Amino acid sequence: MSIKKTLFYAGSTGLLAAVFAFSNRIAENQLPATVRAESGLIRTDGGFNYRDLDKNGKLDVYEDPRRPIEDRVQDLLKKMTLEEKAGMMFYSPTRVNKDGTIEEEPAKDFLASMSPVGITEMDKHHITHFNLFAVPAPDTLAIWYNKMQKYAEKTRLGIPLTIASDPRNQNDGGFFNMSAKTFSIWPDPLGLAAIGDDKQMEDFANISRQEYLAVGIRQCLHPQVDLATEPRWPRIAGTFGEDAALSSRMTTAYIKGYQGEKLGANSVASMTKHFPGGGPQKGGLDPHFQFQKGQVYPGNNFKYHLLPFEAAFKAHTAAIMPYYGVPMGQPGVEEVGFSYNKAIITELLRKKYHYDGVVCTDWGLVSDGKIGSFVFPARAWGVENLNTEQRVQRIIEAGVDQLGGENLPDVIVKLVKDGKLSEKRIDESVVRLLRLKFELGLFDNPFVDEKKAGEIVGSPEFMKAGQDAMRRSLTLLKNDSHTLPLAMNKLKIYVKNIDPKVAAAYGTVVDDPKQADIAIIRLKTPFYPIAETKGNPIAGFFHFGDLDFKGKQLQDILDLEKAVPTVVDIYLDRPAVIPEISQNAKALIANYGSGDAALLDVVFGKYKPGGHLPIELPSSMEAVRNQKEDMPYDSKDPLYKFGYGLSY
Repeated sequence: MSIKKTLFYAGSTGLLAAVFAFSNRIAENQLPATVRAESGLIRTDGGFNYRDLDKNGKLDVYEDPRRPIEDRVQDLLKKMTLEEKAGMMFYSPTRVNKDGTIEEEPAKDFLASMSPVGITEMDKHHITHFNLFAVPAPDTLAIWYNKMQKYAEKTRLGIPLTIASDPRNQNDGGFFNMSAKTFSIWPDPLGLAAIGDDKQMEDFANISRQEYLAVGIRQCLHPQVDLATEPRWPRIAGTFGEDAALSSRMTTAYIKGYQGEKLGANSVASMTKHFPGGGPQKGGLDPHFQFQKGQVYPGNNFKYHLLPFEAAFKAHTAAIMPYYGVPMGQPGVEEVGFSYNKAIITELLRKKYHYDGVVCTDWGLVSDGKIGSFVFPARAWGVENLNTEQRVQRIIEAGVDQLGGENLPDVIVKLVKDGKLSEKRIDESVVRLLRLKFELGLFDNPFVDEKKAGEIVGSPEFMKAGQDAMRRSLTLLKNDSHTLPLAMNKLKIYVKNIDPKVAAAYGTVVDDPKQADIAIIRLKTPFYPIAETKGNPIAGFFHFGDLDFKGKQLQDILDLEKAVPTVVDIYLDRPAVIPEISQNAKALIANYGSGDAALLDVVFGKYKPGGHLPIELPSSMEAVRNQKEDMPYDSKDPLYKFGYGLSY
């Protein structure tokens, strides 16, 4: 089956077909089978079947899918209490029991400790938006999701839940990408940018969309369209590189693949981040932490970082997430974090760009996080002196609609009752949030087909597409004397950081490099712990520090290269500084999250490398330190320039 034919592959087996054809079935007075099977609220009005969400025995405007969305939004808004409106304005992390039950259990691991329970938040705080960290198998996740939606039906107005997730299709979960597990595995976004093919990007997003839909994930907390102009920044792997034009093209295709031409029952809503661009961090240090809060623009290049967001606006991204950082030295812009910043949210985003979608903060701007005995301070940069109420008020007054990773509806209620915020201002945000739920079809059919989830998520077709993208993204940087491709099954090979069992399919694997015809080694861009992160359990997920290999680690690599002809592959989650390694290698390949088999398929000529660097590789750490954080292609005499890439 071709990728084109997989556009609604999952739907053809039941789940997405039911959702996609919903509007037609309404015309025929039929509710989808998944609704009939799961919902206990089906009623009939004049021969028309509907979900009686408020349990009043009559068809309300907001329950009628034949009515315009704006009418439905306003009807529901009038019925909501202030407490229910306030609950809508929070995105709470939740955890999923391994057996798919929704009863509350004590936290048993690191991720679970960061996730409040779901039912309590629905009952006590009227929360209707949850994001997922660790999850079980797809069929179990689908069972949990349907149970949560059925529980939401029991609430006073039956407002359905919106479930969100960070990326789930990358090879290495890390802190920003959830472990792929049974989802199809693809290269990092940086690798998709190395391919540079709009259609490939849209295909990826479309496949991921189908997998998300199958388990009930209706909002993706991505794409990350920050420009990677500061090479030491730990979050480069999640970007599309440092070039604004390339990133803009990738952003457009990405959002189209998830949302479609128009938001609907088949869509996964995109939350594009991190406005107005999180790449130019001072010294590459990330503002998740107290030791670095400033986003700097020594090249006076603020507007350049807005270009991918302009593409996202044209693609009608459903939501925007600002970053933690503090804009430094920008005329007319207060030096406080972006979500606290009225000049950024109201004046720039709302007024200049006329953006009327949802704006949601990054996670944890108001409350300190507690992980065991460790306290992770709230990222309230520039307003640390404000108390909880003042922080929430400041964020809403800046123009934000929703607070990520917080559970503070009572604070909003108090602010309104104390006259510090108007209910009219709260209504502005709730309208945007309700509109998105209606556009996604959640009020009409929030349920998934549990039996199909396991067939759709990580299907052989989808896994193959991800593997093909891994091969295609590999970037050949050096190929002395046409060393590559190697002859299949004719060489003695020494491998390092490669599974010998996988390598055995390509040649005779030997344990001693002196016995080998050629060595093939896999490396990763170095990183070094910095003193400021000591004792912080979150900091270990961030790759800070220099980008070059040092001391014995470097010498061991060089010794191997001098002892035997060596093919070097290096994973670029940040731009590595590798002049000596490159000089002594017979061949050099960059990868962005590719498995051993994908690499060896290219090395041995089963596939040709097709990637081009979406970031430049500096020639020295001195050159890195002399760069301006906000400028692309700013490294003096780079080892490999942006866009470089060879093939066979």
